[in-house]
Amino acid sequence: MHPFIFKEHTMNNIREYMQGVGQAARAASRIMALADTATKNRALTEIATALQHQTALLLAANAKDVATARNDGWDDASVDRLTLTEKTIGSMVEGLLQIARLPDLIGSISDMNYRPSGIQVGKMRVPLGVIGIIYESRPNVTADAAGLCLKSGNAAILRGGSEAIHSNQAIAACVHTGLRIAGLPETAVQVVATTDRAAVGELITMKEYVDVIVPRGGKGLIERVSEDARIPVIKHLHGVCHVYIDDEADIEKAIRIADNAKTHRYAVCNAMETLLVAQSVAAKVLPKLCKIYLEKNVELRGDEAARTLVAHMKVATEEDWHTEYLEPILAVRVVAGMDEAIAHIGTYGSQHTDSIVTENYTKAMRFLREVDSSSVMVNASTRFADGFEYGLGAEIGISTDKIHARGPVGLEGLTSQKYIVLGNGQIRN
Repeated sequence: MHPFIFKEHTMNNIREYMQGVGQAARAASRIMALADTATKNRALTEIATALQHQTALLLAANAKDVATARNDGWDDASVDRLTLTEKTIGSMVEGLLQIARLPDLIGSISDMNYRPSGIQVGKMRVPLGVIGIIYESRPNVTADAAGLCLKSGNAAILRGGSEAIHSNQAIAACVHTGLRIAGLPETAVQVVATTDRAAVGELITMKEYVDVIVPRGGKGLIERVSEDARIPVIKHLHGVCHVYIDDEADIEKAIRIADNAKTHRYAVCNAMETLLVAQSVAAKVLPKLCKIYLEKNVELRGDEAARTLVAHMKVATEEDWHTEYLEPILAVRVVAGMDEAIAHIGTYGSQHTDSIVTENYTKAMRFLREVDSSSVMVNASTRFADGFEYGLGAEIGISTDKIHARGPVGLEGLTSQKYIVLGNGQIRN
């Protein structure tokens, strides 16, 4: 933690505090860029060990945040995003260990080619520098982000939500323990100590210290950061994810996938929000599938064709097709076929994650080509759109942008490349 302590939450003190955080991060980033693989991996494993040893402390700190949230009237889905369990702490630990096992990209050289002049031209993978991450609720992001930034040779400034302040500070203490044991600067990962929102305004404008901003949270947070930042932003605004059940789908497979995509967890960005079903199989699929949803208390909102097949389904409005519910509500539409499904996704989707269930290879390949999302799937639940599941160790976020990083952002998304030239005395004529 940066040593500056402000005595009151005045704008001047917060600016001074954040400037100090930025200066320390910039200095630490130079050390991190030079750290060897063994040192970075030791820090990761020591952080994982600290999290394991401090599980009881982490749960106690998280219980304070959860109690405050419940007292403030948070709904169950929001509390779920905030809650740590032994299982989620175990996932944090495994994520860090998986990151440690991944190849170190920093310094790797690729695409070396001789030019007619005799020089060799290629690219070297390098860190971005200082990464500012702004997130809400989910305290596991603190460990995931720290691990990915560390392995990719970056320094990180983490600004978690005020609702998770105790959880984030407890995790940060474990991160600092691992960094210290490995001989790396604790300022390589700093968790902003103030809950004052003015700190966010400072962080997203400190272009002399911060190289990229990653916002993770609700649409309001991401829109505000995107509009006000003076630093490049890696973002996704929302996750309106679709599953399309094709007329050549395996029905049992389709039911299993569509059930999992919606009900595995509701308050996550890769949960299905709209189900599309081909008209010719709708009568076979929807009654069975919607019975499962109703048993799990999922509210269904459908178009006219869907409502004729399933009783108690509410009328879907135009707004429903645009909505990321993040709760047990599902929009259902019956479509003529694949053309209409792709058109619907193109109109209402958020370029996050979309899946087709079909046994027709040609249709599957066409869906992969034509659906313009950061993750496009065949015969799999949208819930797999996740850095851990993709083998990235964890993710710092999911980007629906098309420049630099797209989809789950892991190690490669936190790096850049520079051209390198190897010569032997050549001069340009």
